[in-house]
Amino acid sequence: MIHQFIRNGYHIVLDVNSGSVHVVDEVAYDMIAKYETTPKAQLIDELFAKYGDRDDVTRADLEECYEDLETLKAEGKLFSEDPFRAETFQFKKRLTVLKAICLHVAHDCNMTCKYCFAGEGEYCGDRGLMSYEVGKRALDFLIEQSGTRKNLEVDFFGGEPLLDWDVVKKLVAYGRSREAECGKNFRFTLTTNGVLVNQEVIDFCNKEMSNVVLSLDGRKDVHDYMRQTKNHQGTYDFILPKFKQFADSRGQKDYYMRGTYTHYNTDFASDVLHMADEGFKELSIEPVVAPPDAPYALKAEDLPKLLSEYDRLADEMLKRRREGRGFTFYHYMIDLTGGPCIVKRISGCGVGTEYMAVTPWGDLYPCHQFVGDERYLLGNVFDGVTRPEIQDEFKLCNVYAHEECKDCFARLYCSGGCAANAYHTTGSINGVYEFGCELHRRRIENAIMLEVARMDDEERAAAASQES
Repeated sequence: MIHQFIRNGYHIVLDVNSGSVHVVDEVAYDMIAKYETTPKAQLIDELFAKYGDRDDVTRADLEECYEDLETLKAEGKLFSEDPFRAETFQFKKRLTVLKAICLHVAHDCNMTCKYCFAGEGEYCGDRGLMSYEVGKRALDFLIEQSGTRKNLEVDFFGGEPLLDWDVVKKLVAYGRSREAECGKNFRFTLTTNGVLVNQEVIDFCNKEMSNVVLSLDGRKDVHDYMRQTKNHQGTYDFILPKFKQFADSRGQKDYYMRGTYTHYNTDFASDVLHMADEGFKELSIEPVVAPPDAPYALKAEDLPKLLSEYDRLADEMLKRRREGRGFTFYHYMIDLTGGPCIVKRISGCGVGTEYMAVTPWGDLYPCHQFVGDERYLLGNVFDGVTRPEIQDEFKLCNVYAHEECKDCFARLYCSGGCAANAYHTTGSINGVYEFGCELHRRRIENAIMLEVARMDDEERAAAASQES
């Protein structure tokens, strides 16, 4: 299976099963498009009729191009077969170990963001803060369930985790105290709305947190409309200076500005570029997933605009990178030379098996987006997983579990998509959130284009350097 697209003058061919990316001229691009459906002689005749008036295209050139395609096919780099489909349902039998937990240290918040899936931080249940004892047991549970895995990840989440700041600090200290004896290495992350950020928080996070996620939706009017305090005041002016200080203190790395776009800002590329103009270098913005009757929910008629915004963002990123003022956009980070192993590409984030969320009371859920849904309560950190059948359900939640993914070129870049988004839009973790799929396919095309352009620019620069 191949996927072809043209962006910024690059004729790009993706061999889906092998992951090989080919950048070709327009003649080879057209030949590849018809290679499997048109006999060789007929194909060469057609292409010669189309391009034969050019000085650089002869029948011999077309013959050579065809032979090159056959060589690439023989090498498994073009029109390759899928070697993994037959084995995927053995995934249920595979042994998994827990490698990451999302610690909901606070089911409470000091903001009332209109689109928040957690309500006002309480996840449609009781408000509460995690005790040190529950958090300590959660870290012990992670260690116990992690097998021989050395690197473990813990995200302090909410609600707003800074409402439980003292417990956060104590849990980090406890985790550090156990690393040497257990042969583990904790990577802590904090996700915050910024209201309670101060110098102490910044200093502590710079010492202990491998990453911080800072919630900002972009332009002031966009941010303040959706992200407000409990007395309905916008928070942009209050948190922006703190976030700038935070990002600068980390050397503009190991953090993310994380925003959400809605029906009210379908021109979301302007929000990403606004954050870049404010000096932030590590950026992310996600489409809201909301009930269809919510006024801020994305609608089918928004899709063409959203796709064009991803193109506009990629074009501007390429321009700025070439001008020496580039930045990172989370959804355009792609590794064409290595990347995740095939198991990761098929199974995705490990929701419910390798990754779990822990409530303030120690309950275990597959991830933060399932918290509060009793159908997906796995157990608790004291008794462990008491409903392993739910884990088995998630083990089978992989890219090959979705019939709709069979012919999708992006399937090994999304692993079948987010199980929570599928569940909340279709009622099944094995469903497909098609609206999100459309967005993701465009993101993957732009991510590949940007990486191709980067490699091209580096090769041109190296050639120019040698010539000089």
